[in-house]
Amino acid sequence: MTKSLIKQKGFTLIEVLLVVALIGILVSIVIIAINPSKNLKDTRDAQRKTDVNTILNAVYQYALDTNGTVPATIVVSPGQEICKTAVLPATCTTDGLTDLSVVTANEKYITSVPFDPSTSTTNSTKYTIFKTANNRITVSAVGENAGTISASR
Repeated sequence: MTKSLIKQKGFTLIEVLLVVALIGILVSIVIIAINPSKNLKDTRDAQRKTDVNTILNAVYQYALDTNGTVPATIVVSPGQEICKTAVLPATCTTDGLTDLSVVTANEKYITSVPFDPSTSTTNSTKYTIFKTANNRITVSAVGENAGTISASR
C-alpha cells in the first residue's frame, strides 16, 4: 500500500516574515512622508495666526468705541508681551506685561486674551503688542515653522 501525500494549506514562516517586513517598510515610509512633527508645528502656527488677528481685531473694536483711542497700556515699539486674562493687572505690570483687560471687560470684545498653544504656566500669552507714534498697532508671535507671525493695522 502506498501512502498518499496529504497537501497542507497555509503559509510558511518565511512567507509570514517577508510580509511583516514589507508592511514595516511601507509604514515607515508613510510616517516619514506624513511627518507628524511638522504637521503639529504647522497646526500651532495656524492657531498663532488666528490668535494674533483676534487680539488685533479686539483692540481695534475697542478703539472704534472710544473715538480712536487704543488701550493706554499698549506701549510704543518695541513692545511688550501680553498678559493672560486671568492674571491680576498689578501682576501684569510687575512682570512687565501689557494688560489688555479693557478689551476683555464684560466680554465685550473678546472673552479672554488667547495665548500661545505651547504656553500654559506663565502669566504671558507669548504674544507681543506695540503701537507706533501714529497709533498703528502690531501684534506678533514667534512661530515654529513660519518664523515671526504678525499683523498690523
